[in-house]
Amino acid sequence: MLDRTIPLSEHFSLGELTKTSFKTDDNNEPPLEVVENLIDLCENWLEELRFNYNTIYVLNSIEDYYTSKDVEPLVINQGFRSYQVMLAMEKVGLNPSKTSNHMKGCAVDIRCAGVEQALRYMTILIDIADQKKQEFDELFLERRGAVYWIHFAARPKDNRRKIDFILK
Repeated sequence: MLDRTIPLSEHFSLGELTKTSFKTDDNNEPPLEVVENLIDLCENWLEELRFNYNTIYVLNSIEDYYTSKDVEPLVINQGFRSYQVMLAMEKVGLNPSKTSNHMKGCAVDIRCAGVEQALRYMTILIDIADQKKQEFDELFLERRGAVYWIHFAARPKDNRRKIDFILK
């Protein structure tokens, strides 16, 4: 069993990206190749998003980012989902994709305080892709009722740069 306190990057741990409310026999334990994808997602996308959001929208300067107590964390609702978690989701009426990037450790759902924060996150992620000349697979603004989140996926290859708004 993997230690869930293992850091995947400076601000994200394996536990954060494997938490689930579904109890399964496999404890949502990712294989090592999935952990590598989670590390890539954290180091190349989530850390950049956290830094840029805080230095552009929350704080006044880069110096404040490193000294302020007002830095906003990114809150991950879901990261990796094992096949057993996907089956458990189906049993309660959720309709997860059988080819989900979550199953490969290439996707996260990021909680947002509202539509404005979600749009800012989306803008920053697109800017990161453009500036670093690296592609992402999916960037969706999602809503169920009054709850907003960003679904973001970046795969090692064959990214589609698919952007959508899924508002239920």
